[in-house]
Parts: sequence; structure tokens; C-alpha cells
Amino acid sequence: MTSRLRAWLAPERPVEPATLEDPRERRAIYLELVIVFTITLGLSGLSSVVSLVDSLLRTEALNEQSVAINRPGATLSILDLFSQLLSALRLFAWGALAVYLLWRSGIGLAKIGLGRIRIGRDAAAGVGFAALIGIPGLAFYLIAWQTGFNLAVQPSTLDESWWRPITLSVSAAGNAWAEQALVVGYLLTRLRQLGWRENTALLFAAILRGSYHLYQGFGGFIGNMIMGLVFGRVWQRTNRLWPLVIAHTLLDFIAFVGYSLLRDNISWLP
Repeated sequence: MTSRLRAWLAPERPVEPATLEDPRERRAIYLELVIVFTITLGLSGLSSVVSLVDSLLRTEALNEQSVAINRPGATLSILDLFSQLLSALRLFAWGALAVYLLWRSGIGLAKIGLGRIRIGRDAAAGVGFAALIGIPGLAFYLIAWQTGFNLAVQPSTLDESWWRPITLSVSAAGNAWAEQALVVGYLLTRLRQLGWRENTALLFAAILRGSYHLYQGFGGFIGNMIMGLVFGRVWQRTNRLWPLVIAHTLLDFIAFVGYSLLRDNISWLP
């Protein structure tokens, strides 16, 4: 391993935020973490465990079952439109809650990498990270599905309404914002305040990210855990969250909108 690679893999602990020493403050942060993730992605992780166990107990193999990420929420088209937008709004609210709690405790947006966006650099980095994760990730998913470790994941089963590309795009942005704000910016910052080692915090956050994808199967867990390790380390090294939000938005946009356009024309798509 080269010295440059070792330097990149080694976490770089910033001066801010300071580690909390007051036992009452530490207990309050742990309680806050439990409450926030019980409301948001932690509860999704537990629900995913239940969903995976249910899939494993069925007579069909995992790769003979399917699961949809974006599915209709109502029979009437206009009501389904509002249902999709409300689902996306919930995701934006989750991420906003995490950012607000940090800001309320004195940790501003810039300290977690959400300061002024640098359009050119952040967008270029986002595209690069999307390619780094997306191309191997698609290959990994197909292998996991074909070998029976994953369900057939259908990014969208929405009908061909005029608003479908719009809601899928908004959903992609909502997913990206919620996950990066909660699991990277918020969680890793709070664990720093609690004095967790950077590598331990990174692994914990990556496992959490994988857990709420378990409904897709073991491949979904492993693939998203790897994504969490990469994105989390990038944030630890650069303290920039916008490129990760952009990258995740691109990944989900391509998956959601691309799938809805190509699913009837490409035979190997589930």
C-alpha cells in the first residue's frame, strides 16, 4: 500500500466539534441519537430486517421475489401524485431535523460540509463519486441477484403518468438529502462529540446504512455498507457533504428514472 493511499484511508480528526466531557451532555446526545433514528432510518432498518426474514421464510428463493422502491400510494392518479410528493417531503424533513439539531447545538452548516456550495468543484466531485459507486454497484447487484442473495429490486412500479419523472427526481433528491444528512453529517458529528474513534464511527454508520436496505436482500446490505464506508471516509477527509448529496442524487435519479424508461426494453432488468 502506497503512502498516499495510507494517508487517504487514515481518518483526519478535525478540531471541531470538541469532545463532550459532561456526563449529562453525553447522555443527552445518546438519547437524541436514539430518538432521531427511531423516528427515521433506524426504524427503517428494523422494518427491513422484518421484511428480509419474511422473504427468507417464503418458499420462493430470494431472486424469485421482487421488491419495489417507488410504488403507487393511491389508486387515483392525482392522489398518487400527492402521496409521492409527501413521501419525498418526509425525507427532506428527516434530513432537515438532523441539520437543525446540530445547528441548535452550535454546530453550523459549514462545520458539517453544508456551507456555500461550490458549483463546479462539488458537481464534478459528485459525478465522479456517482461513477465510482454506481458502475461497480450495478454489477454487484446483478451478481447478487443472479446468485440468489438478493431480491429483484424494481426502482419504480409507478404507472406512466405525466408526473412520474418529476416525482422520481424529487424522490431521488429526498433520499440523497436524508441519508447523507443523517448518516454522514449528523451521526458522524455526534459520534465525534462522544469521543468515538473515527474508524469505529465509520463502520457503525456504514452498518446502519446497510441495515435499512436489508429489505432488498444481503446484496443490498453489503453494497450499501460499502457505499457508506466510501462516502463516510470522504466526508471525514474533506468535510464536504454537498458532493455526496449530489452523487447520491445522481445515483438514485439514474436508477429511478432510467429504470422506468428502460424496464420494458431491456430483458435483463427485473
